[in-house]
Amino acid sequence: MMDTGASGKNGGAAADLSVMIPCRNNERTIGRVIESVRGLAKQLVVIDSGSTDSTLEIVERARGWCELVVIRTHWRGYITTKQMGLRACSGGHVLLLDSDEPLDETMRGSVRDACARGVDAGTLNRVVEYRGRLLQHSWQPEWRLRFVKRVLIDEGLARVEGINPHDHLEVDEGIVVERLKGVLIHDSFETFGEHFGKQLHLTKAHAEALYAQGRRTTRRRLVLSPLGAYGKQLVMKGSWRDGYAGWLAASTSAVGALMKHAMLLEMQNRDR
Repeated sequence: MMDTGASGKNGGAAADLSVMIPCRNNERTIGRVIESVRGLAKQLVVIDSGSTDSTLEIVERARGWCELVVIRTHWRGYITTKQMGLRACSGGHVLLLDSDEPLDETMRGSVRDACARGVDAGTLNRVVEYRGRLLQHSWQPEWRLRFVKRVLIDEGLARVEGINPHDHLEVDEGIVVERLKGVLIHDSFETFGEHFGKQLHLTKAHAEALYAQGRRTTRRRLVLSPLGAYGKQLVMKGSWRDGYAGWLAASTSAVGALMKHAMLLEMQNRDR
């Protein structure tokens, strides 16, 4: 089912921009994300996969200041769900955000400027926020293609691809992609204990998708991959400079790699 609403009073300041947000039970974070694009976007497209909390009530508050499109659907997987949302966007440019990814002020200005200049596509650097502080080294840099001209989507030159649950926006070769200044804040967890729980769910989905595609692992990878992931964060990224949070970030990366290869190894041997 689809609901639409007229745009509110934006004083003509909104860019010709659609912001697309997929969600499900994200009442803690989605309000901040929507507020970060208030006055920037003329259209907000929210694709909800069955929220039972106050997520949609929070979304409805945007109806007074932008055109709001709410698509209610069953869960179709990360890639299909986001592609569906992109097709519902009508702005000259489209910005894809997750329900826990607000923009900082610098990024707001960069997106507005990119719309005015007619930039074809743009990447945003996503930075994890932990207890109100941005982690400057852990998982950095994390450039994500999230900004694109809608005409490229319409012509099949831009699309959501990947292996569930790790989807990504992709454009055809030859399309110029700029790096936009500012930060795409990733407010995905309040504690690392919560992060471990989310990681278990996502890693299981990823392992199953890899197995379905014929990907396999070995006992050697089961041992070496977690060590590599830990070393990459702690040494190459310098996550230790983020304090104890950086050590925890490196640990979650290692655990994620361990779980992925353990699950794959189990699937390979379950029918023997």
